[in-house]
Amino acid sequence: MSKYIFVTGGVVSSVGKGISVASIGKILKSRGMCVSVQKLDPYLNVDPGTMSPYQHGEVFVTQDGAETDLDLGHYERFIGVELTQASNVTSGQVYSSVIAQERRGDFLGGTIQVVPHVTNEIKRRVREVAEISQAELIIVEVGGTVGDIEGQPFLEAIRQMRKDEGRDNVLYIHVTFLPHIAATDELKTKPTQHSVNELRRIGIQPDVILCRSDKEIAEGIKDKISLFCDVDKEAVISLVTSETIYEVPLLLEDAGLGELIVSRLGLRAGKSNLEEWRDMVARLKAPKEPVIIGLVGKYVGLQDAYYSVREALCHAALAHNREVKIEWLDSEELDGMADDKLGQVQGIIVPGGFGYRGIEGMIKGAKFARERKVPYLGLCLGMQIMVIEFGRHVFRTEKVNSTEFDASSAYPVIDLLPEQHGIEQKGGTMRLGTYPCHLVEGTTAARAYGTEVVYERHRHRYEFNNHFRQPLEEAGLVPSGLSPDGRLVEITELRDHPWMLACQFHPEFKSHPDSPHPLFLGFIGAAKETLVEGAQTSLPLN
Repeated sequence: MSKYIFVTGGVVSSVGKGISVASIGKILKSRGMCVSVQKLDPYLNVDPGTMSPYQHGEVFVTQDGAETDLDLGHYERFIGVELTQASNVTSGQVYSSVIAQERRGDFLGGTIQVVPHVTNEIKRRVREVAEISQAELIIVEVGGTVGDIEGQPFLEAIRQMRKDEGRDNVLYIHVTFLPHIAATDELKTKPTQHSVNELRRIGIQPDVILCRSDKEIAEGIKDKISLFCDVDKEAVISLVTSETIYEVPLLLEDAGLGELIVSRLGLRAGKSNLEEWRDMVARLKAPKEPVIIGLVGKYVGLQDAYYSVREALCHAALAHNREVKIEWLDSEELDGMADDKLGQVQGIIVPGGFGYRGIEGMIKGAKFARERKVPYLGLCLGMQIMVIEFGRHVFRTEKVNSTEFDASSAYPVIDLLPEQHGIEQKGGTMRLGTYPCHLVEGTTAARAYGTEVVYERHRHRYEFNNHFRQPLEEAGLVPSGLSPDGRLVEITELRDHPWMLACQFHPEFKSHPDSPHPLFLGFIGAAKETLVEGAQTSLPLN
């Protein structure tokens, strides 16, 4: 029988629930426990697949092809588990399911209500994770902030879970923010008190309060929160902003949260073993020589849009004993100053994206990398950009393009698959999830992976147009990764270039801090050997 930890947030959004949940999972897994995780998102979208990155940040893709919240990336990177579509539940999914049941007549003519029908569907989906994973412990993050109207059915559902599963099988953790008033140099607890009062009004008494702050929390403040929120002082845990997110599991473990959870839930767990993680964090925080990477994208004003890419670069740099410094280069602003801006970096990466905006700037980035022999890594759209730029070079015309950007292109080197033509529904209709890729012997990709077949996660609709494969190959473009039937080009690289490689999939989703992805490792390895005169560095990543 699985036990459950429900994590809610208060005071402000983006308080750090996702990192907290991932960290809790890490410290419990370090005790030898089988852990799984779920995110409940109150928005009415079925999934974030059609949402703008400015609205939602990165869309993380699970191995079975679900488009999910970026917090699932935290869960996988910290805990080392592969999650499924069951691990992300939205209000849109819940209401769609309930209405479909009503249309089928499943409720025998009854009046459909939030309680019990919607809350029962939420609880069914929470228990589904336990059934699929067979994990001892399920950690469930409730998105949004306590008091949000759209989140109320989720809070009511998790309130009912303690009654359904038994008091000893459910634990509530509330993450709040303690604002610092500069004028008086005080941390204020009143917002936390109000947030907990709102939870208690709903019927949930938190067992643990994680207090996020940018300043150290004095014992007197913990005493106050313990008194006014009716929580044991040992369960009021300070979570001060750290130098790196990967330090958070260590902070929580040192604060006693692991032992507290084990005791409260009566778990059979071994002794915590985080020594390798501690070593990794120590190496991450130690001063290191930088490697400067230029990320050319259209969403650089919101870096959460490229969260997994940023972390994968960090993981690979650490493996090379370097500190990655990212120059965020807006592809819409790479005009006549492109050479000056790109000339300050040791490697260029073009991540995924959709739509025409900023494409020409990305093409300039790929052209610079090809002509100047600068290491280049293209991810999904970044591969399409590399092919377009090389096609323009080979065919000597600017008319080379993708039909996504120019439907009437005379040289559509990137095009829809035949089965994608005529699809009008945008959500969930792309090539999504894990597909096999066969590597061509003797190529940069094969050397990077050190194996013959790899399985990578996809999220795209457009593909390499095989009509142009032969002339581009003859000119020096190497299809170094192919689908099992050889029909789809999954990886391309340039023959006469030190390291210019791009892939149709998203390798960043499979990179972990203690297990960097091979393509990022190869890219950083090549970039650190590139010398740049007078480079201007940005602030450190972590």
